[in-house]
Amino acid sequence: MNKIYKIFLNTIPVLLMIGLIPFIKNDYLLTLLYIFIAMISLYIIKANKNDIVVLFAGFFFMIISEYIFISTEVETFIRNSLFGLMPFWLPFLWAYGFVAISRSVKILENR
Repeated sequence: MNKIYKIFLNTIPVLLMIGLIPFIKNDYLLTLLYIFIAMISLYIIKANKNDIVVLFAGFFFMIISEYIFISTEVETFIRNSLFGLMPFWLPFLWAYGFVAISRSVKILENR
């Protein structure tokens, strides 16, 4: 039960970020809020040794992945402030999502 609680705590920032999307229409303001939430989360929930590496890897990997995926026209966004294809805030959401997933895996691996 303790592991489920810890994993849930790590998902709160992601849930907050997703919850803000319909309320904040300015992509750049939303991006700033995402950066703030990620920084606070990394500080409050003690950052692991590789969290920053995972954050940057997730950021750049998802820009490339989303760009390729969107260019297939399987997925489109109405908010397309980044490269005219996707919302500017999306890679920031994915980046912190990578951190939350990485932390969850570490929690599950600890016995």
